Amino acid sequence: MDNTLVCGPLTGPATVVLAHGAGAGIDSPFMNEMAKGLAEKGWQVIRFEFPYMTQRRITGRKTPPNRAEVLLKCYVEQVQSLVANQPLIIGGKSMGGRIASLLSDELWSENKILGCICLGYPFHPLGKPETLRVEYLQNLQTPTLVVQGERDAMGSREEVKNYELSERLKLAWIPDGDHSFKPRKRSGLSEEQNLKLAVERMHDFLNKLMDPD
Repeated sequence: MDNTLVCGPLTGPATVVLAHGAGAGIDSPFMNEMAKGLAEKGWQVIRFEFPYMTQRRITGRKTPPNRAEVLLKCYVEQVQSLVANQPLIIGGKSMGGRIASLLSDELWSENKILGCICLGYPFHPLGKPETLRVEYLQNLQTPTLVVQGERDAMGSREEVKNYELSERLKLAWIPDGDHSFKPRKRSGLSEEQNLKLAVERMHDFLNKLMDPD
């Protein structure tokens, strides 16, 4: 497998770049469902891998994520490698979405992207709700969608309602979902339903970006 995966129309209304989370690569079931869902709705989706994940796949050894500056540089290089012939939205799962959001205002101010999508944003590390990662989200200028499970252990609905976040950041809550939107059996919901809902929320957000009126 190459370190990028492309699906959807070659010339759709826009291209969505998605990076993976810390623990699973671009071909994880979650990433496959998100990319396939958006592609079926007419969006081109490009997934790419960070260096440590490529290395992990080659060696079979679980190595930790690269340092933040390496991840940021890798994401910028990915954006620069794309032919700028249609609107671009960046994003990713968990860590990948966080890296995208850290870059978003700079790219948005340079008219290189229309917006950002974070799937399961890590508002704080696991088990450390006091260590918040929201400071730069308070003044975010880029139109941003955070799709979040209501029970996300890195930022549940109960926790996030107390955070001060930019008005440009919209939250789409996935009912009873965990960090990957999976609900509990007793909720009466299925994982498939929640993943479809996440795709719908992204699709709505993308349509609004393309036609803000």
